[in-house]
Amino acid sequence: MTYTLAALLGVAVAVLVDMFVLRTRLVGRVVFWATYPIIIGFQLLSNGILTGRRIVVYDPAAILGWRIAYAPVEDLFFGFAMVLLTLSVWVWLGRRGVQREPRAGEGSAVLRWLRERL
Repeated sequence: MTYTLAALLGVAVAVLVDMFVLRTRLVGRVVFWATYPIIIGFQLLSNGILTGRRIVVYDPAAILGWRIAYAPVEDLFFGFAMVLLTLSVWVWLGRRGVQREPRAGEGSAVLRWLRERL
């Protein structure tokens, strides 16, 4: 299996999980697409450093050959799949009430203990 095929399969699986398995439907939300460019910016920065300095090298036979900031375009596909799956699971768990405590901004038990002592 080529890197290109694996990346496209990853995108397909992530979208199917988002739309039909977890039914979070993040890809249909404007807020997802409005904030995704922030993620792409940092992904291109890190991928550019890793591939530009040849820390990570790809087999030319396994990729399309199209590059953005030194990184193969397939890296954007894998990044999309990873972010979409992570956010889908996070939203799905949140809808089920998993880990309601501590709430955002409250911090951990260690931080609460420190606040009480100081």
